[in-house]
Amino acid sequence: MNMPLAIGIIFLVLFITALIGIKILRIPDIVIYIILGAGIGFFGYFHDTKVIEVAGEIGLILLFFLLGKKFSVRELRKNGKRVWRSGLLDVLLGVGVTTGIVYLAGQSFYVSLLIGGLVYATSSSITVKLLESKNRLEDKDSEYILSLLIFEDLVAPILVTVLIGLNGGSFSITDFLLIFIKVAILAGIAIVMSRIVFHKAQHWMKKVANEDSFLILVLGVAITYGGFAVFLGLSEVIGAFLAGIMLAGTAVKDKVEEVVLPVRNLFLPFFFLHFGLSLEFKEEIPSLGLLAVIVIWSIIHKLAVGYFGGQWYGLTKAESLKSGFSLTSRGEFSVIIGGLATGGLKVFAGAYILIAALIGMLMFQLISRYKSKLEKNHN
Repeated sequence: MNMPLAIGIIFLVLFITALIGIKILRIPDIVIYIILGAGIGFFGYFHDTKVIEVAGEIGLILLFFLLGKKFSVRELRKNGKRVWRSGLLDVLLGVGVTTGIVYLAGQSFYVSLLIGGLVYATSSSITVKLLESKNRLEDKDSEYILSLLIFEDLVAPILVTVLIGLNGGSFSITDFLLIFIKVAILAGIAIVMSRIVFHKAQHWMKKVANEDSFLILVLGVAITYGGFAVFLGLSEVIGAFLAGIMLAGTAVKDKVEEVVLPVRNLFLPFFFLHFGLSLEFKEEIPSLGLLAVIVIWSIIHKLAVGYFGGQWYGLTKAESLKSGFSLTSRGEFSVIIGGLATGGLKVFAGAYILIAALIGMLMFQLISRYKSKLEKNHN
């Protein structure tokens, strides 16, 4: 099969699959793309997936570029003052306690930390899409949910980078400190570019914002900075997020989203498709007992972060409980971390992501259906 024909068929299959998943089965598109990839990989229809991998990496970079673009340096500082305690509780329960549970179950520290990473971050894309679909973006608890997602978006890339370092072999305290130095350099350059270079270039950027070449400029900034992060030995995710922050304070930020969003939507499905293709479900899922424990704990973890963290943020008990039910989906960061696994661990990661995403979606639907009753009982 020639390349244009293969790519065209993939686009059509993605469309049909998403249509069936979203409209009929009511499953988030992320989940349905992973299932599709796993099914294709299981039957061995694809052998050379390099094109899909590269397309998916571009989609991933643009996903976190647009997330970063939503928050200027000033907004990050303001939200951070209100959500930092909840964010630390999230890290402690999601990464710390999960790593401890898995380590006590007899796994190595690296495997334990990787599974802790799988459990940690809520899916930003699934959660935001569900909030939009239920018209809940204006609810008070949604502000807390979004603020916590931002906190996770800052912590998770660092966790990914640490796991990449650990996966390389020996990893000392010096290596750990070096990662934070590299992250500080990357963030420092982004702040300088935001406040000086792009701030002064706003007038010129307004002039070219309606030109076809503007999209090329923006894609160049996002992908180059993501690549620069990889050059430093970090994850492209944190580079892309910081690239978005560079443009968040400019007058053309809305135009940036307008031109980049369709490109992100074009490439992002390939990332989840490639992850599904990389799963090895021909093997049995290892440690089913541990998987069940981790799934149950991951639900308890997010309910606790929502309930206690929400009240620290200033929500009522009902609003806090509602936010806990809304935070249980896992998605893109879990997929990224799962991509670092191999063999049976990758099968474990894939099974967890699918189960957690589906349970999270069901819990969100449940709390949205009964939210009025819940608020009435707590008032």
